[in-house]
Amino acid sequence: MSRSQDQRFPLLRLIGLTLAALLIHGYHLGVEDGEIYVPAARKLLHPNLYPYATEFFLSHGHLSLFGSILAWTAKLTHLSMDWTLFGWYVASLFGTLASCWLLAAACFTSPRARWTALLVVTAVLTMPATNTGLLLVDPYLTARSFSTPLTLFALASFLEHRYARVVVAMLVTASVHPQMVAYLLFLTGVMWAVERGRASVTEPVPALAAAISILPTGFHLAPATGPYREALFSRDYFFLYNWAWYHWLGMLAPLAILGWFCTKGRVRGTRPGFRLISFALIPFGLLSIAAAVLLASSPDFEMFERLQPLRSFHLITLVFVLLLAGVAGEYLAKGRKWVPVAIALPMAIGMYVVARQTYPNSPQVELPAKTSSNPWVNTLLWIRQNTPDNAVFAVDSRYFKDDVADVHGFRSIAERSALADYYKDSGVVSLFPALAPEWKQMSDATYGLNHFSAAQFRNLEQEYPAVTWTVVHGPAPAGLDCPYHQDSYSVCHLPALQAPTAAQHTHA
Repeated sequence: MSRSQDQRFPLLRLIGLTLAALLIHGYHLGVEDGEIYVPAARKLLHPNLYPYATEFFLSHGHLSLFGSILAWTAKLTHLSMDWTLFGWYVASLFGTLASCWLLAAACFTSPRARWTALLVVTAVLTMPATNTGLLLVDPYLTARSFSTPLTLFALASFLEHRYARVVVAMLVTASVHPQMVAYLLFLTGVMWAVERGRASVTEPVPALAAAISILPTGFHLAPATGPYREALFSRDYFFLYNWAWYHWLGMLAPLAILGWFCTKGRVRGTRPGFRLISFALIPFGLLSIAAAVLLASSPDFEMFERLQPLRSFHLITLVFVLLLAGVAGEYLAKGRKWVPVAIALPMAIGMYVVARQTYPNSPQVELPAKTSSNPWVNTLLWIRQNTPDNAVFAVDSRYFKDDVADVHGFRSIAERSALADYYKDSGVVSLFPALAPEWKQMSDATYGLNHFSAAQFRNLEQEYPAVTWTVVHGPAPAGLDCPYHQDSYSVCHLPALQAPTAAQHTHA
């Protein structure tokens, strides 16, 4: 292969790997954090949707252009929001793999190292980033779907000394995910200091502080209390003292191996960028750990835990996997073209099995449709098509843990307002403490709703007069008008539920 061919952007291969990644890891509409990001985009496209409890998704939406980008895309292309989400997800997969290729090209000289790195990354895209609560790439669309490829592109551009690209990538990343750009600013600051041979890495600290200034307010030295404490501690991975030994291993082992890359001398087949980023990731990780240790050292720092300094290991883990796979390809694949595939294929099969176990009741790739093979999703699609846009629903606040649901969010798919749920909305509350009392009251009001009696539904109506509909998983109590019964789910209209009259009491 000539040098010009070696440097050519492998468009067709990247498209093929994008399709492979889609099949291996799947795609799911409105699951997990999609319940927070998707409704914001839907409301921007159709302002009449979600008339109630919008604070549980617009609090995030106001900090990002993510929802606006989706709404603008849907308007320009005349596609439905579901197809817009899917299209952007595929584009983000391609962008992530293309950025990985650029980063591999900035770190390795040989095609075998680059392609081994890319094949392995494709195979393990949805692996967890230690115990951060994040996957390297989500099998659904969120703001991280945009920030991840932009961050990798910025790092590759930095290693190639194309600083204008770095600045543009940072600005776009900040517009879609202000929290994740803080880690990019910090790491590039460390790389800048290291490249200039400075022992101190204090220069990036002001940049990090500036990035923190755009995060939610309300930080003060005091233990978390009341409903906010409950929401905060539902994210136990925020607190380093909750991490098991294998979580620590997943955090420290990559730093140790990166250190070995730096002390070994020049690793065969690598460019200067390989050593630079390998070395820079070490203080980046250690400083993040030190910050997490500090926050975990006293209850007075609990209000600062939402800064999540260990989220830096999302970026560290992704880059580390790329570098380690490239080194393996360089040393193991010389003269053995089958080795990269032999390394990546078992990983891909394992990740496919994990994907099916994670979403066992849903198709591997959930293409937009009017019905679904998942009973919960099918119920939500019926609600979207057969209830008023201004309908407000009460759903059991623990529905996210229902095995059948496969963590599909109510708001994101049904396109209807709902009282706060316990699990996903608590993540919003952990970042915006002012929402805690309202979240606690709403989630308590619908706890156990699937087993409510008619009297309990009347009490719920009295507490929340805006609620007009409900979804019951299991038998609905007598007296509810339920136009939908299918696969053990019932959708019921609450206003038809009337209190017993005096005559009815006498008759009884």
